[in-house]
Amino acid sequence: MPVIQLLVHATVGGLSALAALWVTVELLNVRENNTERIKLAAMWTFGLIWAAYLIGGWFYVFHYGADKAVIKAGNWPWAHNYFMEVKEHLFFIVLLLATYLPIVVKRNNLLANKSARKLSVAVSAMIVVIALAMEGFGSIIAMGVKQGLLK
Repeated sequence: MPVIQLLVHATVGGLSALAALWVTVELLNVRENNTERIKLAAMWTFGLIWAAYLIGGWFYVFHYGADKAVIKAGNWPWAHNYFMEVKEHLFFIVLLLATYLPIVVKRNNLLANKSARKLSVAVSAMIVVIALAMEGFGSIIAMGVKQGLLK
């Protein structure tokens, strides 16, 4: 079960990056006929980020302790000491951004309000970059576990 949780967590996290990229691309080409897609994609981003948080948080609370011990005893203790610590704190930023994104795209006329459009692009692009970084960090943490098991 914990392995499936991690796979679902990583998959949902990757999908959230794609959803945020969808928002970014739609915003760069905003037209009357894609404003509803922008709102839909923003909601998908919100839902997927929160799902990744809940699934990953469950794993972290109930299962990560054993992995952490393996990582810290292995050849890559920095996989936890740096990458997991950064991931633990960086995630709250992406969670806030993903919560804010649907608010800014739904409450503003993106066709008429250039500032709101620029803000939305910045928020969605930051979500893409941070979500992809989180995917990479997760891979390094997983390799830290493998290195610990090989020691």
